[in-house]
Amino acid sequence: MTDPVIYVVSDSVGETAELVTKAAISQFNGASAEIKRYPYVEDESHIEEVISLAKLNQGIIAFTLVKPEIRSFMKKRAEEEGIYAFDIIGPLMDQFEKHYGKQPLYEPGLVRKLDEDYFKKVEAVEFAVKYDDGRDPRGLLWADIVLIGVSRTSKTPLSQYLAHKRLKVANVPLVPEVDPPEELFQIPKEKCFGLKINPEKLNFIRKERLKSLGLNDQASYANINRINEELAYFDKIVEKIGCKVIDVTNKAVEETANIIINEIQHAK
Repeated sequence: MTDPVIYVVSDSVGETAELVTKAAISQFNGASAEIKRYPYVEDESHIEEVISLAKLNQGIIAFTLVKPEIRSFMKKRAEEEGIYAFDIIGPLMDQFEKHYGKQPLYEPGLVRKLDEDYFKKVEAVEFAVKYDDGRDPRGLLWADIVLIGVSRTSKTPLSQYLAHKRLKVANVPLVPEVDPPEELFQIPKEKCFGLKINPEKLNFIRKERLKSLGLNDQASYANINRINEELAYFDKIVEKIGCKVIDVTNKAVEETANIIINEIQHAK
């Protein structure tokens, strides 16, 4: 017995139809088939072409077509030519339409778009982790957004939040005793954001941080004079860069993120 020819037809890339077809074949103990994929089938002329080939080779058609008029045309022509054509997604969409009480979007390739969106998010989160806290200055050149600020100005949580919006973020801590990386002055100022904070608020945050670590809250890290020195250094650096400064004193991470996103969108 010769292997059947199966024409996998889709108005997107056809991965779903091919996967379902292969899954069905795998249930027949080593059986095989010749699978020919026909992606991006969008009009009746494409359908006619597949119908002709399937008729010539006594083939079977397995299809995922979301647009109702194209789906109906495929069923009609296959029936007229005596070809078995299996609608993989249509019946389930029809059932969901009844269940939800509304029409589908009828947009091909939405699953693939969702997958791409997911992987972009994962890539952005990994980027934020890799280039957190100034670990590798090269990341500043590749980032969509660069955050700078003194310690405890929410650079890391803000980087992660923006990463979930599919933005690649690097951040750099500013410390008077350490020169900023050269890359910080090479990037466009529009993608750099300085995070400013009230010294008294920062003093409180740092003391609480030291307490949570079981350390003396009188350490220089939480000393108000030291904090003022750091903030003065911060002002000097952001002035040199010419970047936008956001006061995060009483802002939630989400609020600061929205400001940054709006700034980027307006800059495009």
